[in-house]
Amino acid sequence: MKDPLGGMHWMLVTPFFENEELDLDSVGPVVEKAASTGCTGVVVLGEMGEWRRLLDSERPAVLERVMEAAGNLKVTVGTTAASTYVAVERAKEAERMGAATVMVSPPPLGKPNPTAVTAFYQRIADAIDIPLVVQDFPQASGVHMSPQYVGELADAIPSFQYLKLEDPPTPNKITSIRNITGDRLGIFGGLGGVMLLDELRRGGIGAMTGFAYPEVLVEVIKLYDTGNHQQAMDVFNKFLPLILYENQEGINLSIRKEAVKHRGIIPSAKVRHPAGPIDQTTRDELMQLIEELRPWEVG
Repeated sequence: MKDPLGGMHWMLVTPFFENEELDLDSVGPVVEKAASTGCTGVVVLGEMGEWRRLLDSERPAVLERVMEAAGNLKVTVGTTAASTYVAVERAKEAERMGAATVMVSPPPLGKPNPTAVTAFYQRIADAIDIPLVVQDFPQASGVHMSPQYVGELADAIPSFQYLKLEDPPTPNKITSIRNITGDRLGIFGGLGGVMLLDELRRGGIGAMTGFAYPEVLVEVIKLYDTGNHQQAMDVFNKFLPLILYENQEGINLSIRKEAVKHRGIIPSAKVRHPAGPIDQTTRDELMQLIEELRPWEVG
């Protein structure tokens, strides 16, 4: 039976004006694009949503606009924080506001401490009644979780039902985790979707990523899930140059916002300082790829 959360979940950018103030009126159109392109859900206040650069007062304002526009979309809310207390409170707020799940990375610990990580997730799970998506993204969190530890965490916390896996090589890790946990966990890929096809082959159930043309990844997942594996490969390979170009480390969000702006979804590609805009050469290369591949015509 297909997991109800299986599919493509678009990681939402947070729109800003050129002066870096929050552009709440542009949140709705971003969510609506996810719905119109066939996404299963959206993820708000994640890494691509610049959660670290938002004021505490801005978080519920963004989430309220997302919930107003979500309709039938499943809304996953990033509630990562540097302290367990704050992460718990953010998770409780997300549940009150209608989240389907919360996505949480381990807290920064400085050195390996699996006991503290387990306690962190246990306290969040005890405070809410909706499932947890554990984000395994050591490049951002600094915390490495082995497949064995992921299995132990799943045993300890029944509401840990989903894993967002961003610890490459992701296909290998999916296999290792599946060998330990069976099908108890729904595993999503991330990292711009660059390994999506291989992740599906290894037992992944979809992607949580902000690639600016989610309809491409929706189509790949749909084709793969219906047994049309060669067609899924053909679609994925056609658009892989754009997926790779957009996912350049350090400037991926700036590129992504430029593409989302180019689509007419947001009026500004502004990212909050110390991040910055892409240069004109990068912008020209991006536009050339988009015009050559025409990803909005997929399917």
